[in-house]
Amino acid sequence: MEEEFSVFGIWGHENASELTYIALHSLQHRGQNGAGIVASNEDYLFGARGMGLLNDAISKEQLESLKPFKNAIGHVRYATKTSSELANVQPILLKSYSGDLGICHNGNLTNAIQLRKALESEGSIFQTTTDVEVMAHLLKRSKARTNKDRIKSALRQVKGAFVFLLLQENSLTIAMDNHGVRPLMLGRIDDAWCVASETCAFTAIGAEYVRDIEPGEFITITDDGIDFDKYSYVERPNLCSMEYIYFARADSEFRHQSTYRIRKALGAALAKEFKHEADLVIGVPDSSLAAARGFSSESGIKQEAGLLKNRYVGRTFITPGQEARERAVRMKLSPVRDIVEGKRVIVIDDSIVRGTTSKYIVRALRKAGATEVHMGVSSPPLKDPCYYGIDVSTHAEIIASRKSVEEICEEIDADSLTYLSVESMHDVYRQFGSRGECDACFTGDYPIEVVDDLLPQEKEQKSKGV
Repeated sequence: MEEEFSVFGIWGHENASELTYIALHSLQHRGQNGAGIVASNEDYLFGARGMGLLNDAISKEQLESLKPFKNAIGHVRYATKTSSELANVQPILLKSYSGDLGICHNGNLTNAIQLRKALESEGSIFQTTTDVEVMAHLLKRSKARTNKDRIKSALRQVKGAFVFLLLQENSLTIAMDNHGVRPLMLGRIDDAWCVASETCAFTAIGAEYVRDIEPGEFITITDDGIDFDKYSYVERPNLCSMEYIYFARADSEFRHQSTYRIRKALGAALAKEFKHEADLVIGVPDSSLAAARGFSSESGIKQEAGLLKNRYVGRTFITPGQEARERAVRMKLSPVRDIVEGKRVIVIDDSIVRGTTSKYIVRALRKAGATEVHMGVSSPPLKDPCYYGIDVSTHAEIIASRKSVEEICEEIDADSLTYLSVESMHDVYRQFGSRGECDACFTGDYPIEVVDDLLPQEKEQKSKGV
């Protein structure tokens, strides 16, 4: 419910830890509160982790200590206020007589509370509040004869949206849930295989983007090569719509389709549904700039850089706490008076969650002299929480779950507010080969069962550390 994070893994490269560090740096936009790396050789695993941005979380000395290892996994995380502690930073490293295990994941288990209670009743003791520790306990309790079968057995007991990376002395295992909600891609660099939550990580390290990991896929990489398998049948491909709209970097790809081009097409689709006249279009940097360009191309209204971004402020969407978010927005975005003064302005944003950013933008543009400020959103109204690993909060904190479009428009003080329709959003996805994407946060249609009692008790939010 509150998490956003990213993973990277690599097997069989002499610079594995350094490449993992570089890859995590390119994925920093997906999590800013903690980072870690676990590396392995044939004898044991060794790790380093810390709180904050990657540069603060892992020191130069720690990175140097990981250099002799040729295999590694890494993780960057977003954390809630209740789970912001070092013990929850991934990958977690477990030691046992049967061998070491490093494990990290992206996503959320929707039956984690149920599983944790059952495991604790049987004597398990947990050191963290992470879903990955649940997975680790299931793995160690499995009675299957082979390592591969033990991992598959554990995976078949968990529900939710997830990708797991499991690093052992002699193997790297990659698994994705059977809906494929969270992204993961397979890459190749030199003679080594790697995986990442976004292809921008491959670009950063000079790796080749091979393909996306498929729902239900189970991959094992060893010194002998790579083995492709399935642990579950594909039920319904459901890549998260918010990956296209907001989370991924514009230079990343999904199924070899450009995120930038998809966002541009979403903006063009919005322009067809927009009914107001204006003098210029501006996008909210950075994730909405492509949508603004598409809107401008379709509508014929000139696009300008009417908002500038302070590059030293992180993403407000994953900044814990409402007061901190409001401060971050004020620090982050500034209108350009020379561009907007005396103009009817259309502001294109990718989404409205709480309304904090939109309200500030509208008021700042009016103060800078804009005569009209119209808001265009290149996604449908975000109405429902996500239980699959994205911080879209609870119904109480999502403005569109409590207010109509007209009421939101009044709340943010805009002259008009236009959202992209759900139908048009899916039409765009189909242009780029969509096989059906998760739209639960817009429609309330949850493709994966939520076993834990979260829906009726949102006020007691699930305390996660992933």
